[in-house]
Amino acid sequence: MGRKLRPEELELWRQVADQTERLEGGLKPRASKPLPTVEPQFVSAPKRRKLIETLMKPAGSKAKSRIHVDRMPSISDQVRNAPVQMDRKAFEQMKRGKLKPEGRLDLHGLTLDRAHPMLTQFILSAQRSGKRLVLVITGKGKSRDDGGPIPVRFGVLRHQVPQWLALPPLSSAVLQVTQAHDRHGGGGAYYIYLRKPN
Repeated sequence: MGRKLRPEELELWRQVADQTERLEGGLKPRASKPLPTVEPQFVSAPKRRKLIETLMKPAGSKAKSRIHVDRMPSISDQVRNAPVQMDRKAFEQMKRGKLKPEGRLDLHGLTLDRAHPMLTQFILSAQRSGKRLVLVITGKGKSRDDGGPIPVRFGVLRHQVPQWLALPPLSSAVLQVTQAHDRHGGGGAYYIYLRKPN
């Protein structure tokens, strides 16, 4: 059995009931009483902050709570911090631009729906032909939004290519991805080190 309603809850229920009408015919609705008006109150910024902190504090916690936002690292940070899967000496040479790419694909200026199949075909074909290091140019992205209703991500291809490379069927062909050296395009290109073909 439920708890008994408090007097203020009963009063609120009466006010709501007075404002309603029956759906089926029958009893006439009672005359309605106007609901009491409540004047909005100004709450200063410090009081508002304190109220929010109090509401965000876990139950039973006496320590001052802080809100921690764990945001996902950018694609360039993810690529930079990815574990080295290949020979470390070759990896360092690749990052410094000392290894010459054996193949090159320029996706700069293409749409996502045209770039994805081109990238897939290029990577799988390069691996089949025994190439180990290829360069994929994405461009750095446009520097401003076109003002449309949906914001456009800065450097869509630069952001998307590493994600495509991490998914099948390309993930089975790719051993390492890293940002290209400035002589090969810098932040607008990626070195892709391929696995040996089976």
